[in-house]
Amino acid sequence: MGYRFILASASPRRRELLKQIGVTFEVMPAKGEEVITKEQPEQAVMELSRQKAEEIAAGIQDEQVLVLGADTVVVYDGKILGKPKDEADARAMLSMLNGRTHSVFTGVTVIVMRNGKSEIHSFYEETKVTMYPMTDAQISYYIQTGEPMDKAGAYGIQGKGAVFIEKINGDYNNVVGLPVAKIFYKMLESGIEIL
Repeated sequence: MGYRFILASASPRRRELLKQIGVTFEVMPAKGEEVITKEQPEQAVMELSRQKAEEIAAGIQDEQVLVLGADTVVVYDGKILGKPKDEADARAMLSMLNGRTHSVFTGVTVIVMRNGKSEIHSFYEETKVTMYPMTDAQISYYIQTGEPMDKAGAYGIQGKGAVFIEKINGDYNNVVGLPVAKIFYKMLESGIEIL
C-alpha cells in the first residue's frame, strides 16, 4: 500500500474490524470536543468523523498518510442517541428501542495526504436494526452487565446485546462501528488500496 494508516479513534471495536480485514494501522485517538451543528443524522456523523480525522491530520507531517475518523449514532424517530450518560439514560434508550426498528449511522472521513496535498473523503452508511420486545427485567439485567454504557444507543450487537436483535437490514459491521467494506471500495475508487 505504501501509506501510513492512522485510526483517529480509541474504539476497540473499530480496531478489531480493521485487524479482521488485515489492515496495518496505528491508533491516535482524537481528543477534541465533539460539536454537532447538523440536524440530519447522516450529516451529523460525517461532521463528527471529519472533526476527528482533521484533528489528527493537522499534526502529521509525513507523506503518504491516510487518517480515518469515524462516528456512530443510533437514530429512532428522528432522535439521535449517542452513548448513555448514566444507567437511567441507558434504560430510557433501551425502552425507546424495545421491539422497534431503528437506524444506525456511521460517518467516515478518510483524509488522504500525498504529494503535499490533502484529499478529504466523507461518507456514511445506514443499517436498519429491529429489536425483539424486552421485559423490564431483561433491560435491568443488561444494564447491570455494564455493556450498554459505552455504546451508542446503549447496546452492543457484537456482545451480550446480540440476544435482543431480531434482524438487521444492511451492513452488520456498520452497527459494530465501522463499515469496512464501504471504506475499502471508496478508497479503491480514489486509486488507493488499503490492503
